[in-house]
Amino acid sequence: MALQLQQASLFVWWVYAVLTLGCAGLLALVFVWRTKGTQRGRNLPAILMALFISAAFGFGLTGLRAVAFQQTALSPALEGKDIRVTGRVLAMPQFGEDGLRFRFGVDSARLNGQAVPLPPQIYLGWYSGFGARPAKSPAGASPIKPVDNDSTEPAEFSPELQRQPQTLRAGERWQMTVRLKAPHGNSNPHGFDYELWLWEQGLQATGYVRTGVRDAPPVKLGDSWAHPVERARQAVREAIFGRVANRQLAGVLAALVVGDQNAIERADWDVFRATGVAHLMSISGLHITMFAWVASLVLGWLWRRSVKLTPHLCLWLPASSASALGGLLLAAAYALFSGWGVPAQRTIWMLATVVLLRQSGKQWPWPVVWLLAMAVVVALDPWALMQAGFWLSFVAVGVLFAAGPPQGKKAPSGGRALREANERGGYLATDSGAGRSGSTGAEGTIDSKKAEKSRSWLSKPVAGLLGAAREQWVVTLALTPLSLLLFNQVSLVGLLANAVAIPWVTLLVTPLAMLGVFLSPVWDAAAWAVSLLTLFLQWLASWPLASISVAAAPLWCALAGVAGGALLAMRLPWHWRALGVPLLLPVLLWSPVRPAIGHFDVLGADIGQGNAVIVRTAGHSLVYDTGPRFSRESDAGHRVLVPLLRALGERIDLLMLSHRDSDHIGGAPAVLAMQPQARLLSSIEDDHELQAIRQSTRCAAGQRWRWDAVDFEVLHPVAADYEGTGKPNTLSCVLRISNGAQTALLVGDLEAPQESRLVSDPALREKLKADFLLVPHHGSKTSSSGVFLDQVKPQFALAQAGYRNRFGHPVESVLERYRERGISVLKSPACGAASWRSADPGQVLCQRQRGLRYWHHRLDSPP
Repeated sequence: MALQLQQASLFVWWVYAVLTLGCAGLLALVFVWRTKGTQRGRNLPAILMALFISAAFGFGLTGLRAVAFQQTALSPALEGKDIRVTGRVLAMPQFGEDGLRFRFGVDSARLNGQAVPLPPQIYLGWYSGFGARPAKSPAGASPIKPVDNDSTEPAEFSPELQRQPQTLRAGERWQMTVRLKAPHGNSNPHGFDYELWLWEQGLQATGYVRTGVRDAPPVKLGDSWAHPVERARQAVREAIFGRVANRQLAGVLAALVVGDQNAIERADWDVFRATGVAHLMSISGLHITMFAWVASLVLGWLWRRSVKLTPHLCLWLPASSASALGGLLLAAAYALFSGWGVPAQRTIWMLATVVLLRQSGKQWPWPVVWLLAMAVVVALDPWALMQAGFWLSFVAVGVLFAAGPPQGKKAPSGGRALREANERGGYLATDSGAGRSGSTGAEGTIDSKKAEKSRSWLSKPVAGLLGAAREQWVVTLALTPLSLLLFNQVSLVGLLANAVAIPWVTLLVTPLAMLGVFLSPVWDAAAWAVSLLTLFLQWLASWPLASISVAAAPLWCALAGVAGGALLAMRLPWHWRALGVPLLLPVLLWSPVRPAIGHFDVLGADIGQGNAVIVRTAGHSLVYDTGPRFSRESDAGHRVLVPLLRALGERIDLLMLSHRDSDHIGGAPAVLAMQPQARLLSSIEDDHELQAIRQSTRCAAGQRWRWDAVDFEVLHPVAADYEGTGKPNTLSCVLRISNGAQTALLVGDLEAPQESRLVSDPALREKLKADFLLVPHHGSKTSSSGVFLDQVKPQFALAQAGYRNRFGHPVESVLERYRERGISVLKSPACGAASWRSADPGQVLCQRQRGLRYWHHRLDSPP
């Protein structure tokens, strides 16, 4: 299956069908051969052959499923068209500051009165307005300016003319006009694969509800109880927010009760990640497993007590079986109420495999049980292999098995541990002691039994705490290298934070939050418990070096690190455990290869509609612009640049913001928070809100510096330009980077008048020649004038623009100017992150092509 997930494109369906049927027949033959074999030596060949054929069978079956799913994809001819759809709201909508998102099941669709086929499920947004709007800013500060574009927005895009989103509920039937596009996400090195996430969710189109003045209004056609669980989840979420006034605390409770992770604010997520407890703040495998355990204990107790009423229940089904099966069913119900997310599904399949195996009476070694559970999960969801949560869950369970006592033995705990210790120390009365003094010995024995019982009662909690602490230490030690591989970050305070947070959340917060469903005042107590925990976590997160980041290491380093962590955690003599230390070093000390002295690299990140470029020399790094701000809680800095910089192991020396438009500085706060040492160079005004975060120096023509034999020079604006009152685009900082042989030119949203002024300046004309050009203003018709392109004469030009952006960037007439001059234009929607190196100036590497998988969106037009 893992091999199938590496395919860039799918085979035709019959290839997978033949492979699947052929392997099924071969497996049947192997089974017959295995059952009829009489020689013991035949076991191993049969097992190896069965494993190989099973792998091929999984390859074929996964391919068949992928082909079948791909057949229902959105037709490219329907992208961007206004389609009238009729269908049902399938799940609890997700609310945001500017609207809501929801899953919609399509019953019918019509385009210009004609029926058209659409995917069965689409992911829609219903917004209160389109386009960037001035963001909230502190009093007296200039807000981040909306995107300045080359043409006036249509009247239908103005927020005041938009119909406000209505309250949607799962099961409701609606008719509305939507505009769709194929699933398309940003493609960056080590970045989140949004298109894979949509694939796993069964979604093959995204879009938004059209609510402009020229669009037919959405109409609610009816209501139903077709999705009662989702309606109940939504009702509980609304009740939580209605009861708990503090929205931050209410968001955490909503996440724990109904699985609405979007309810948690970004600032809280930052604290949870820094302290390593993010896994606790949503309904994860830990919560479901704990719920199953508690439910099984309660059911077992009730089942045994039922004997007092009637013995028939225990005679029909033993209490151990009833508790195990009942706990599994209640855990499945809890997972269903939490939204039946992919992590919850994985946990239920794993628990079901273990419970059913034990109920069958089989006693398999733990590695076999572990592998069987993994095989069941992968068979049901092959794409789970691409998810970090899958590996974290199963590696954690496997390490706990491996580090535990040998199978068939129990580690001493509670009273038994104390009793064994006392016997070894001679503190308990013995038979010989009793024989030496008849009645006195009997009394001593009774007293000693009372003392033992007292000590046993006291020792059980202590032993439980020690056992839990050891398990947390083992899991933390083993998963640290894996966390560094998957997230390039690990919390150094995570052990302490989890030691407090795990019992606090699982034994106090979550039960109170769940009890509040039936008795709402209990939510006040749950919110109080969350607030105390949040204060503690914020204190930990404020510690110096609360978390560390490392560059993304290659696979061999990661595998060595995981093996080293597991070796340190296992029950082995310390001289064997110590061998794990050198295995950890590669992943901890890995440093990516940097350009040689005298060379530089340019990486144009894929951030949608905006600019964001990373420039690296042998020992320095610069970020030019930081992409757009999508909402108060989301921007290109948090989504793309911070994870990318962390994965690259970059320590930024200078952040340069070309001008104040939100599609250029939207991610600046996140980048500045991550890089406290970075200087800020920009054309923003003195009272801009970013000045409160980091004091900025104005960029001005003539500024220059030299890093590692590479020259940097600002060509625009001049000091006098700041005295004018023109558009922010006119103040775009233009940066020239050159090693004497190759040159890159980054120009922001420079427009034709400023281009002409640069070309006409004799002192700057020759400096404009470049090998690599960042296309001015994303390819707007107000920029990339012919005279400017004739002077720059780049070999490559990168147009950073969003997929199907409403401005039409890059404009076709502008692209034609580049084609006429033989300039190769790379568009970020088709290329993804674009990498150009001065050491190899004849090519640009596109991340979307390098990391292409069959679920990724393909554009018909070349880059």
